[in-house]
Amino acid sequence: MQHFGDLDPATEEQLHLNNFEGKFDVKEFVGSISERLITQSKASSGPFDPKPFIRTFEAVVDKLISVRKDVQAKTEQMEKSVRVAEREYSKKMADLNRGFEAVGSSFSTMESKMNEVGRTAVRIGEQLESIHVERQRAQAAHDLINYYNQFSRGDTSHLDALKKEGREGRSQVAVILRRLTTVAREVDLPSADKTRENIDKYCEKFEKDMIYLFDRCYRKGDPKLMHHCAQTLLDFNGGASCVQIYVNQHDFFMNKVRDTANHSEDLLWNTVSKPDESPPKTESGLAELFGEIRATVAQESQIVQAVFPNPPFVMQVFLQRVFAQSIQQYMEQLLTKGSSLSDLAYLRILQLVHNQTSNLVEDLKAHELPSMTPSKSSLEISEFRRVLSGALTVPGTSTTSVVSAMLENAMAELFVPYIEGQKYLDRESKSLGELYAGLLANFTRYHMRMQKVKSSMFDRMVDRLGAAAANTTTSGGSSTSAQAAALIMRYGGISSDRMQEKSLEDTVREEDGLLSIDVAEKMLKWHAEAVGRCVELTSQNDVPKNTFILLRVLAEAIGAAYLETAIESAIARLEVADPKLEPSLQPLEVLRSVDLICHLWQQYTNMALFPLASSSVTVRREMSIFNNQTVSRIEGAANTLIQRIADGKSLHTACQFVLTPMQLLAIITWLSLQLSKQKKNDFKPRNDDLSFARVNTEPCVACCDILEKVRDAAIQSISGKNRETFLTEIGVSFHSLLLDHLRRYPVSATGGLMLAKDLKSYQDTVASFNIPALHERFEFIRQLGNVFLVRPEILRSYITENYLGRIDSALLKPYLAQRSDWGQFETRFNEHVDVEDVATDIASRGPKDRFKMAKLGTMVKDLEGLKLGDGISMSIPSGFTGSFSIGGRGLNNNST
Repeated sequence: MQHFGDLDPATEEQLHLNNFEGKFDVKEFVGSISERLITQSKASSGPFDPKPFIRTFEAVVDKLISVRKDVQAKTEQMEKSVRVAEREYSKKMADLNRGFEAVGSSFSTMESKMNEVGRTAVRIGEQLESIHVERQRAQAAHDLINYYNQFSRGDTSHLDALKKEGREGRSQVAVILRRLTTVAREVDLPSADKTRENIDKYCEKFEKDMIYLFDRCYRKGDPKLMHHCAQTLLDFNGGASCVQIYVNQHDFFMNKVRDTANHSEDLLWNTVSKPDESPPKTESGLAELFGEIRATVAQESQIVQAVFPNPPFVMQVFLQRVFAQSIQQYMEQLLTKGSSLSDLAYLRILQLVHNQTSNLVEDLKAHELPSMTPSKSSLEISEFRRVLSGALTVPGTSTTSVVSAMLENAMAELFVPYIEGQKYLDRESKSLGELYAGLLANFTRYHMRMQKVKSSMFDRMVDRLGAAAANTTTSGGSSTSAQAAALIMRYGGISSDRMQEKSLEDTVREEDGLLSIDVAEKMLKWHAEAVGRCVELTSQNDVPKNTFILLRVLAEAIGAAYLETAIESAIARLEVADPKLEPSLQPLEVLRSVDLICHLWQQYTNMALFPLASSSVTVRREMSIFNNQTVSRIEGAANTLIQRIADGKSLHTACQFVLTPMQLLAIITWLSLQLSKQKKNDFKPRNDDLSFARVNTEPCVACCDILEKVRDAAIQSISGKNRETFLTEIGVSFHSLLLDHLRRYPVSATGGLMLAKDLKSYQDTVASFNIPALHERFEFIRQLGNVFLVRPEILRSYITENYLGRIDSALLKPYLAQRSDWGQFETRFNEHVDVEDVATDIASRGPKDRFKMAKLGTMVKDLEGLKLGDGISMSIPSGFTGSFSIGGRGLNNNST
């Protein structure tokens, strides 16, 4: 066997103990031992010889066994050492624990002894304090009795001597006199009254001396001595007298009589009454006064803290004087001057002052002074109050926000006389009424002058305004809408009893009577300014109610006095218009203006007014109901106007308003008049060039001309469903006129061509309306006109096809009878007509049977919605005559 000494040095180095410490890899160890042997084996040319490997590994194993024995021996030796060390450590720790327990026990004993000594000391301290209090009480009682006896004898030498000792002596005298005053009120002896009188006289003399000293120091500017005097007077009677001296003699209140005349602003006072000008943001005199107040308060807050022991109380007195004297006096001057100009000037100045005062209050809150800290004298007072009752309550104790609360209250009291109750809102409503009345004065006069033609046009508005204005005299408290109505009547030249008629011969232009978007925008702008003022000047709880009141004023002006007046005037013009003249389409422009102004008005109401009432569900609901009723009334008037423009007959059942039947008016009347001008021989022309040279007959040209004008005016003035409703009514009415018209005039073979050209012109003109419901009606008219062109032998088959096929042939006979050759083939035509059993139940018959007893016009209407020949539908909306509606209405109201 190979021994360890036979290994090469590299392998021996690998077998040292330190190589097995740390990270050890068996594969690397075996590889490092075999590396040299493998190299030698590869270098040998013979077969593989394992013997070198066996000898080497045997030697290595022997060495490893030897190393392991050494390691085991060392491990056993170290374990023995560790066990010995552990036993020694355990013994040492046990000794230390016994020592710590002994020390803890000693400290516990010491602590219990110290607690016992402490409790004994506390009891001794309480006994000493009690004895000290008793001694102080006895000493105080002794001193008071001594001083009281001296006053009873009229001897004040001791107090006089004490007073001459300086600041400390005066402070002691103040405390003694205050306590003597309290005692004197409680003593009931024969000579008590005289003694009390002596004490009161001496107290009065002492207070005058201290006030005189404070005043002298104030004039000299000695803050330390002023502080001493203030503290002494505070201990004596609360110090209110020196505070009044300080405030009353302040330079800010001396010779500070301000006048608005000294701050003349021609631009402000010239524009403040003009509603189109922006409200003023500042006034030079007010800005100068507030600037001086800010500077003075900033300076005085420092002086007050240095001089007075109770600075918040002093600052309250100073600021109250500022608001009650300086600000209020100048504010009254501004409002008096504004009121002399107009209500609008008054309200704008009131808002200006309120805004500037709010900014001033916020700036002054930055000078909040800390609460008074109890001084030595106040501690003495509290001690003495335990001895005798009736001690003085010091006014200097306050919370840290006392000045801020005082500023808020002072500002509220400053404006209460101007905004309490309904004063402000009545004036705001009166101002709006005057502005609206002045703006609509010429408009009202113009429409009043129109009444010379039709006196009943203004009856409704005048009666309503007169009834509202009468509320201002019959009831104790007039409403704002009543005031607005009275103002509109007064400025518009309307007498409530109409006993006294004003002259309306003033120069009034045609433009004054037209509705204007600019005028409506002005009214809304003025109203928005008033609402903004109302929100700023009134409390948040009153904003919904006040907004509703101002909404009523706006509705009375823009709704009743402006829009409804224009609509009723347009209706009156139509009523007195000459039916023989072409109707004016100007009322359609009125409708357009009404629609635009109402939309603008409702947008303003929804976006600006309703949100202000969101805090009150009840008021918001009432506002919504009132707004919807107002708009519905205007819609009803507009609906009446648009019906009378088109046709004076009552509307179909789908309409909101049912009118009394009257003669055909306006457009339908004019169309009927033109058709009546059709000559008997227009459709039986002579065979000459002149007759065939005409494209259309004169009535056709006139009717198409007015229809085109109506179409253009409707496109320009009416929008959406309103336009469709209006044009549909015109088309349907004209269709009925044509049905009746074709039954009255004989038609020859050549005249049928003239008739066909007329009907084609009618159809093309109505087709330009772009109303699908009218296309089928006038296609039927065109096909009905073709019966005059068809040869007799195919006439029977023609009237059984397309639209005519749905009509009973008996109903077509009045039209066929107008053919010039009808007499030649009437008998032959009737022979082919099927005779039907009239006794058959009508309910079991088809549409053609049910229409035998109806007029053709009614049949055409009943056929609407049925599928006719060639796949053409004649459907017409059942509610096509719905009322004129205005978009942008208030809550829960669907707009068209």
